[in-house]
Amino acid sequence: MALSRRFLPPLSALMAFEAAARHESFTAASKELNVSQAAISRRVQLLEEILGLTLFERIRQRVVLTPAGAAYARELQEALGRIGTATVNTMAARGGNATLNIATLPTFGTRWLIPRLPDFAAKHPQITINLPTRIESFDFAAEPLDAAISFGDPVWPGAVVDKLIEEDLIPVLSKKLLAGQRIKKPEDLFRIPLIQQSTRPSAWADWFALVGVACPPVPLGPRYGQFAMVAQAAVVGLGAAIVPRFLVEQELRDGSLVAPFPELLHSKQAYCLFYPEARRNDPALRAFRDWLVVAAGKTRPAT
Repeated sequence: MALSRRFLPPLSALMAFEAAARHESFTAASKELNVSQAAISRRVQLLEEILGLTLFERIRQRVVLTPAGAAYARELQEALGRIGTATVNTMAARGGNATLNIATLPTFGTRWLIPRLPDFAAKHPQITINLPTRIESFDFAAEPLDAAISFGDPVWPGAVVDKLIEEDLIPVLSKKLLAGQRIKKPEDLFRIPLIQQSTRPSAWADWFALVGVACPPVPLGPRYGQFAMVAQAAVVGLGAAIVPRFLVEQELRDGSLVAPFPELLHSKQAYCLFYPEARRNDPALRAFRDWLVVAAGKTRPAT
């Protein structure tokens, strides 16, 4: 449904407010927009009159956002950002180029996807891949995303889902810690901190059940929010970690991490690519999807 024009303030007023809010300074905003400070003040005042709200408190020589002003600034910055992104993408399309915004989990993006992107860039130099990170859920209707890579069940209403990589968790620790603690059997791991990933709180208990060892009802080690942090904590010797094997293949190869036991805890969920049904036949997205599925198919647990 089209938005009534009476709810659309003048663009000059919106830009003046956004710049002033970002800098918390009318002077800095005037320099950025190349207009006088008085012009910034008039435009912000006009916007306040339209909204019927005070957006800034004038305190001595400073301007400070009110709670309503801060909330409005956040919404406006996101909206202007989307307009800028749409403009850049449209301009790029003139020359047959395309830009894709692919949301991804931070560790997956850093450790798995980005190291493989040079191959995609070589095969599709006309397509630019932007990688905003998302830990929580995403909304294609509310965000300027072309697709997202996330972990979970391969079902998302209104989206096409391609399963990429199933997750197999394995305990790892540094070689020095392994030697110093004489880890010979799974229960020996109880002598050292067992590092946890916050979204896999039962992983250690499930792995010990897999190998037939009861996990004692005592607190485990520290908990971190991302697998990259969990893996790095294990590398520096803070304890043992249980991580997806495909995310630490490099550390296992170079010896900065070792896997003392071969048993893998297989997850029922997987890393998947999600994209709106309406984008299924987009040429750039289809090229990325096809490349990604092939790259993921080459990722297998080492034997």
